[in-house]
Amino acid sequence: MARQSKSRTRKPGLLARAANGLRRLFRWTLWGVAGCVALLVAWIGLYRFVDPPGGLYMWQEYRRLGGIQHEWVSMDAIAPVMARSVVAAEDANFCRHWGFDMAAIRTALAEGSGRGASTITQQVAKNVFLWQGRSWVRKALEAFITPIVEILWTKRRILEVYLNVAEFGEGVFGVQAAARFHFNRDALDLDPRHAALLAAVLPAPQSRDAGDPTERIRRRATAILDGAATIAGDDRATCFQG
Repeated sequence: MARQSKSRTRKPGLLARAANGLRRLFRWTLWGVAGCVALLVAWIGLYRFVDPPGGLYMWQEYRRLGGIQHEWVSMDAIAPVMARSVVAAEDANFCRHWGFDMAAIRTALAEGSGRGASTITQQVAKNVFLWQGRSWVRKALEAFITPIVEILWTKRRILEVYLNVAEFGEGVFGVQAAARFHFNRDALDLDPRHAALLAAVLPAPQSRDAGDPTERIRRRATAILDGAATIAGDDRATCFQG
């Protein structure tokens, strides 16, 4: 009888220690997650003022190609029509949404296509902080980062970063390198037609050439020209124009 009583008192002690261990593990996990989130928010906030050096994809292309063309320029050194052309081509409601264009998402789902649903802010989140691909983990992180970028950065800053990290051709990153590579001029000197051609290659920059456009790219550039003129006349460019 004494032995049975001793074994009964042992089990509750073991269970209590196991429960305490699980609680400590849970607390440390929460603290770890909170610390990672705080570091991520600080990282995003830093790039509100400090120009990001690039992103994982840019680094991968540098390794693959042995070098890339990239030169950072401020928004003041980019032709305003280039900014309007990119918005017209990629995210016409850029000034009206908080990172996600719900109308575009609904349209894309109805048409069974993801094209047109990704905003400029989402692309910045992917290009600067994440990696390329369609995994659910990357999409979840993109969905988490996007509203933080919208909160901590101005719309003008978001577009400035996008124009400096977007790929405009194989190994050609940023509008300044693209303008020089394709048209032998600076980003500030881009005219409406050249700006529209650069914006027209953004969906598939490695298979499209702004300097030697196909008839399809020319037609898309013409549509972008019209779109850029349209948003210049309404409120869809006010959030990034200086």
